[in-house]
Amino acid sequence: MRGLTTRGRSFLAAAMAAAVSAFILGEKDLLRVAILLAALPLLAAAYVGRSRYKLACTRSLEPGRAPVGSSARVILRLQNLSRLPTGTLLLEDRLPYALGSRPRVVLERLGAHMASSVAYTVRADVRGRYPVGPLVIRLTDPFGLCELTRSFPSVDKLTVIPQVVALPTVRLAGEYAGTGDSRARSVAVHGEDDAATREYRRGDDLRRVHWRSTARTGELMVRREEQPWESRATVVLDTRLYAHRGEGPTASFEWAVSAAASIAVHLRHAGYKLRLVTGTGIDLDAGEMGGEGAVLDTLADVKLTQEGDISTLVETVRRRSDGGLVIGLFGSLTPAEAEVLSGLRGNGATCIGFVIDSSTWVNMTPADRQDADRQHAATSLGMVRGGWRSLPVAHGDSLAALWPSAARGSQGFAYRAAMAETVAGM
Repeated sequence: MRGLTTRGRSFLAAAMAAAVSAFILGEKDLLRVAILLAALPLLAAAYVGRSRYKLACTRSLEPGRAPVGSSARVILRLQNLSRLPTGTLLLEDRLPYALGSRPRVVLERLGAHMASSVAYTVRADVRGRYPVGPLVIRLTDPFGLCELTRSFPSVDKLTVIPQVVALPTVRLAGEYAGTGDSRARSVAVHGEDDAATREYRRGDDLRRVHWRSTARTGELMVRREEQPWESRATVVLDTRLYAHRGEGPTASFEWAVSAAASIAVHLRHAGYKLRLVTGTGIDLDAGEMGGEGAVLDTLADVKLTQEGDISTLVETVRRRSDGGLVIGLFGSLTPAEAEVLSGLRGNGATCIGFVIDSSTWVNMTPADRQDADRQHAATSLGMVRGGWRSLPVAHGDSLAALWPSAARGSQGFAYRAAMAETVAGM
């Protein structure tokens, strides 16, 4: 009875008034009208109440992982499990503010054991994991006398991942390290048929004889069981709050997160064994945790932190480091912090750092801008002296345009160091 609408309550009030008038005036016909007026909302309430517990709903997201700025489609499938047809159904899915306003869809009628699907789209401009649901259904009778609300408990998660930018294919020096059975081996640059071989030893399985090498050398050669090189890369993300500036999707930190995602996906497609380390303590091995999908899901949730410093980040990376390629996405650094980063040069690692000048994300006076440029130049010089390939990043720079610079030889970095030293000394 609590589900009676204003119209239903008005019918009951009119029925009471008609009944009182019938007793006072002694009109039996008026009493029949009162009974009819009272029966209509009661029958409507019974009709709606009977069907509200016999509905089933499922929800699907297409896709379940959507990039920032793209749309996702939410499909709701509602099924009537009872033998009685339903009345008009008003569907309302609860959404967080970041996904927009709550969608409302009207279904006129569901027959016995019938099902119907409706869909709507959502769009998120901020990465993260967002709950979709629960679904709220308002059931009404054909006359609009009664309306009951039912909420389904199921909630789905929409993961909004960082924007991934396609990067050009370049050869990065120092990309091979460690041991393993990867396809990206330095010994395989001439093709998969040129397997690593060694001289035949007594007791070797003759099925491992490499006849092409045997014919070329004139001695019996066999394939090695394991080739000693594999591609390894560690992507490091700086999450210090004071190192980044800007607000919302255009902040310098969002540029760094998108760059980390783009580089991680690019390296995974190139066959690298990938590791992701952030200043919040995340240390993810992409090979063990589900590949690039796990990396993107992790970057969808990463946040800035007021705690932590560069030395802690360096220790986290070195804890499991065994050389290879280290690519860092850093916010603003001081020359002292740049010097601390030289500790990652151990074990023969090749270090490439994208150093973001977060001061370019805010408006500054000419004097403050000159001081910020001088400090950033000194930081770049410290990075290069520490063995890093330092790539400065300013507001509006494109990662795809900067990426080829990561493959340039030492002369280009020496020139950049000289320029940085000149600016720092001004």
